[in-house]
Amino acid sequence: MPDHISHTESVCPECLQRIPAMRVTNGTETRLIKHCPQHGAFSTPVWRSTHMATKFSDWLRPKIPSTPPTISTTVEKGCPFDCGLCAEHRQHSCMALIEVTWKCNLSCPVCFASAENNSNAPTDPTKSEIFQLLESTMQTTGGCNLQFSGGEPTIRDDLPELVAEAKRIGFPFVQINTNGIRAAQESGYAAKLAAAGVDSVFLQFDGLRTSTWQAFRNADLLEIKKKAISAFANANIGIVLVPVISPTINKDEIGDIIRFAINHAPAVRGVHFQPISYFGRYPVAPADAERITLPELAEELERQTEHLVATGDFVPPTCEHALCSFHANYIINDDNSLQLLSVPKNSCNCKPKPAAEGAEKARSFVRSQWAAAEQKQSFKPITELDSFIQKASTRRFAISAMAFQDAWSLDIERLKGCCIHVVAPDGKLVPFCAYNLTASDGTPLYRGV
Repeated sequence: MPDHISHTESVCPECLQRIPAMRVTNGTETRLIKHCPQHGAFSTPVWRSTHMATKFSDWLRPKIPSTPPTISTTVEKGCPFDCGLCAEHRQHSCMALIEVTWKCNLSCPVCFASAENNSNAPTDPTKSEIFQLLESTMQTTGGCNLQFSGGEPTIRDDLPELVAEAKRIGFPFVQINTNGIRAAQESGYAAKLAAAGVDSVFLQFDGLRTSTWQAFRNADLLEIKKKAISAFANANIGIVLVPVISPTINKDEIGDIIRFAINHAPAVRGVHFQPISYFGRYPVAPADAERITLPELAEELERQTEHLVATGDFVPPTCEHALCSFHANYIINDDNSLQLLSVPKNSCNCKPKPAAEGAEKARSFVRSQWAAAEQKQSFKPITELDSFIQKASTRRFAISAMAFQDAWSLDIERLKGCCIHVVAPDGKLVPFCAYNLTASDGTPLYRGV
């Protein structure tokens, strides 16, 4: 008999119709199991843990649902078909993502947007259209954190103008999701972004080996990334390294990525891992060995850093659904060791908390941690407390991970708790995993339809 069964809903990977699903735990593995009357049964590992700190049944964190401040669509077909957001959504927007281009200067096999570096890419939205999206997003969210994405957003020469307009309207935190190529190659470009008001960059950074870059990006980009880090650091823009992690390509580089990030702190503010998910055309379901789950990633972080961090350091999110992510916050000591700042999970008060409260905490954390470290006047610490305060203000370092859902792993309970929302071309807010969802033949649920 299974150790634990809980019920949810999902979609069929073949036809994207909503179907019942179960989370079934046997020993150290939890699988999402579902059956489509037309296309049969599907079973996908969503949680594999050998550590008590990440035991599936203990990881869940209850929340009191909070309806978003603005409801833009009515419930007709049910989740995930009425996004806008609808009245069934249970969380406010923490981060709104606006795609300013569908063009790119890379041709990555791994891409949420299926962006193209040729003339076949769709026509980009105009500057005035993006300004309108900024206005509508401010009205519907009340002013959440904002990310400009794509494609590769730096392809647009008017990106600094878009950033400046977002700041003028009142968005408190503006981030650019980028591969860093333009910042690395164009002198002064990062400074232009900083002058416009960019607080942080989400810098694609998949590893340190040539083979890793070739597999993920079809190009050897390590030296480009180093130059981009230098450019953003000189412009006083906070840098978050964002690696996609594949168990067959770069799982063994997790520790090296952390050490690289620490060596480039405080310019690098942290690492945000993204376990690989499968969007686009996958006629055959990805094998179990092609997936890495959040607890496996946490355990690899402890093992590969030789206990620089511990699996038990990582805690569930306060904002999105507990099964979506983990995070831990540290101070980097003078010897490059890490001192834990966040509260270990076994110390948490896990009584239900309002989802809206978690959203505001997440927004505030992102603004304080992912922006560049504050430039304070140097002083000689008198006490240990002085030294701690000084380090806390300039040497904070975050490690986090987010497991995006694809058609095989989609859990509608998780989707309803999503706080990262893509601003669709019509201005509606769509949870990130719904917006990027595709059937096994590549047919999208929202993107481009």
